[in-house]
Amino acid sequence: MIEVNDNFRLLPVSYLFSEVGRRIAAFKAENPGKEVIRMDIGDVTTPLFPSVVKAMHEAVDEMSTVEGFRGYGPEQGYPFLRDAIALNDYRQRGIDIMSDDIFVSDGAKSDLGNLGDIYSRDCTVAVMNPSYPVYVDDSVIDGRAGVLTDGIWSNLVYLDCDPDNGFLPKLPERHADVIFLCFPDNPTGVAIGKAELQKWVDYAREHGSLIIYDSAYEAFVRTPGIVRSIYEIPGAIDVAIEVRSFSKTAGFTGLRCGYTVVPKSVKGRYADGSEVSLNSLWNRRQTTKFNGCSYVSQRAAAAVYTTGGRHDVKAATDYYLHNASIIKEALVKVGFKAYGGDDSPYVWASPCDGRGSWDLFNMLLHEFNFSTTPGCGFGTLGEGYVRFTGFNTLENTRKAMERLVEGF
Repeated sequence: MIEVNDNFRLLPVSYLFSEVGRRIAAFKAENPGKEVIRMDIGDVTTPLFPSVVKAMHEAVDEMSTVEGFRGYGPEQGYPFLRDAIALNDYRQRGIDIMSDDIFVSDGAKSDLGNLGDIYSRDCTVAVMNPSYPVYVDDSVIDGRAGVLTDGIWSNLVYLDCDPDNGFLPKLPERHADVIFLCFPDNPTGVAIGKAELQKWVDYAREHGSLIIYDSAYEAFVRTPGIVRSIYEIPGAIDVAIEVRSFSKTAGFTGLRCGYTVVPKSVKGRYADGSEVSLNSLWNRRQTTKFNGCSYVSQRAAAAVYTTGGRHDVKAATDYYLHNASIIKEALVKVGFKAYGGDDSPYVWASPCDGRGSWDLFNMLLHEFNFSTTPGCGFGTLGEGYVRFTGFNTLENTRKAMERLVEGF
């Protein structure tokens, strides 16, 4: 037998969302007549936009002809999509990002994990606490996390997020080489303003750090002054990589397409001290390990930037934000503290009565027959909270919250 990557056995036995699914399945088996409404998983419920479907049909028809057939595409993404992203998401907003800074992929989750290939195993990684589990789990798999004691990995730098600081992370007390930030945040739903984010860019520039900025939920921002791209911040183009997704923006969870921005001005150094562009390293990594996102998916993504597509993005994100507002209102009504839900589809909530996250999950599931995500799965400071998602139908969202308000 071969020797395997020993880091896998350091991971928790079950991935958070798998354990949630297991417990829901067990409840359904024990209570076959009860309907469980899923308020836990961040999957979309509205169908693909008409403009997207039309583009996909046209792409399939094109691929069915000798003249239009396409085999392997460019690993970085087709120019028509990279150009559309650069223009619509950046340059029209006054941000100097070029097409060759953009790398199209099969989704943000893949890129967030794969970026670890381009920085040293010796780099110290900082993560928000609580945060999306992938940042931590990928660090564990890559051997950067150290030893787990009472929910804390010895080699990770934790950026505490709690009600006292409005769930905005504090600058690290010890040096961090790579800093994962997510805004609007998953799981807390909190967004960030320019002044707060400027502190992080300044820190990265002063300390030679790299920020990996997850802005998968930027399309949900409605509040003036809230950041949608880290490149709105002066100096960020020299120290930040931005990861985005069409999953929540345009309902691509089952279609798979996203992109990562690696400006050519972001630099690193080899062990001998010589300088290298991270853009060139990521390009080399992608051309070695990735064969590109499908042509059909990329044509679908390009349709998001048409007039009809932009209208549909606004309508879809408004729909989920409305669901989040219903959730937040109901939670406040029954005495929970609730955060997020204004510029994000997520609502972070707690009754603040000392109960643990899994106890809250079980109570809400068994008494009100809807599921949530236990906050402890996002980090030690998530204990006592649960995450609600607006990614359900309006009908189900109302039904779940009516059960809560009427029965609490």
